[in-house]
Amino acid sequence: MILDAKTLEQRPEVDAIVASVDDVDGEVKQELFASVVELTSGVCETPTQAIEKLRALRQAASRAAAVHGLVLAGAGSHPLSDPTTQTIASNPRYAEFVGYAGISAKRQGVSGLHVHVGMPDAASCLRTLERVLPWLPVVLALSANSPYFDGRESGMMSIRAEILGILPRHGAPPAFETFADWERFVERFVAAGLVPGYSALHWDIRPHPTYGTLEIRAADQPTSLEHTGKLLSLLYGLCIWAVDQPALAPDAGRRGVYEQNRWAAARFGPRATLLHPEREGTSAVPALYAELVERIGVVPGFDAETCEGDRQLSVGRAEGLQAVCADLAARSVA
Repeated sequence: MILDAKTLEQRPEVDAIVASVDDVDGEVKQELFASVVELTSGVCETPTQAIEKLRALRQAASRAAAVHGLVLAGAGSHPLSDPTTQTIASNPRYAEFVGYAGISAKRQGVSGLHVHVGMPDAASCLRTLERVLPWLPVVLALSANSPYFDGRESGMMSIRAEILGILPRHGAPPAFETFADWERFVERFVAAGLVPGYSALHWDIRPHPTYGTLEIRAADQPTSLEHTGKLLSLLYGLCIWAVDQPALAPDAGRRGVYEQNRWAAARFGPRATLLHPEREGTSAVPALYAELVERIGVVPGFDAETCEGDRQLSVGRAEGLQAVCADLAARSVA
């Protein structure tokens, strides 16, 4: 998010930042709102390399922002901003989207971490998607970083997850049996004029054949790079494990379980109790995280009892929302 360095309110200055940024390894570009800048790392071999690229991108964008009296702050939502008053970025495709989606687009004052993991082929991508999807509410709970929205406590640890829910084509994708089924689905929506392509299908996870990746979009935008690195390691390890697993048997109730768990993770964060992703019964998020770590053989180092949203609430209740914004800005760029 792009903030005025003094007031910490959002400012629609993405074009000024993009024009001022140094040469970087990656991209600094527009998103839906002109008060948000998107940082894209490009292809990385490891989560560690991705973090180093993101560190450089945050620093370069921060230097460009400072020239214009601005600072950057990463989080799932801005504590004070009314998103419906924010300026839409100058790209015509955003204006077209807002014209169609109306208030549901104008309410999208939220940010997430999108992680692409390379897949060997289309069939493996769909098989991995189905294995990864049931565990994404655990990822959401650990990443929850948007407890405030429109100047007040939202009552959710991730209000971002619920705000995304008012968009068309949100949440879990349909369960496609083959990649050809996925292609036919996309072609039908394109032919109807509903979307320009599959990138307008705003699901929590989706194939991205242009890049040859599985794109995972479930996590809130982290504030600290350390937390970002933990999420990258968890998602990368989850995909490495899942790609070698056999296909899950069809289960008509799996999407219903996912939606319940997604809501509970957004509401309670790490204190959520979730239906177990793969068997009967329920488990708390810390127990599911421990099970996931054992399964994938990667130890990202989360304190699974808390999340960055808890810090926002602690600061906000003690010092007010202006202090929350200042803390986000201070922790976003090392």
